[in-house]
Amino acid sequence: MQGVDSLHGDNIAAQLTIGQLAGIVGVNVETVHYYERLNLFNPSARRPSRYRLYGHEKERRLRFIKKAQALGFTLREISELLTLRIASTTACSDDVQKRAQAKLVQVESKVQDLRVLAHVLKKLIQTSEAGQSTVRCPILMNVEKEINADYTKKKTAKEC
Repeated sequence: MQGVDSLHGDNIAAQLTIGQLAGIVGVNVETVHYYERLNLFNPSARRPSRYRLYGHEKERRLRFIKKAQALGFTLREISELLTLRIASTTACSDDVQKRAQAKLVQVESKVQDLRVLAHVLKKLIQTSEAGQSTVRCPILMNVEKEINADYTKKKTAKEC
């Protein structure tokens, strides 16, 4: 007789092991373990041998987590989204939309920072001469200058 998960009524034989789940979704088994430790994710059932089993809803949840990460949400934010998704009667236009809007502002800020970085790198590349000694390389000199500036700021902040 095949086992049944008493909580969900799922046929245990139809469920996935952690390795199967990880393989299907394209993550490492340790990633699934990590999400379990963060309470983002839990097995649907366990075999009598204590092996974790995951139903298809868990596969969808894991895909949701990975997709939200790809969109730039942190694991903490994803946890909050999952809570809203599962246990809330909040309309999508309320809390979820506000969170997405806040994330958009963050992403747009990062895009602007990356544009500035690209501009600086282009200028450094243009000022760099091929065959020049690394001691006089503008790219390396600029990186060193930034490191020194960061160190000075931290040192000054500690002294205050």
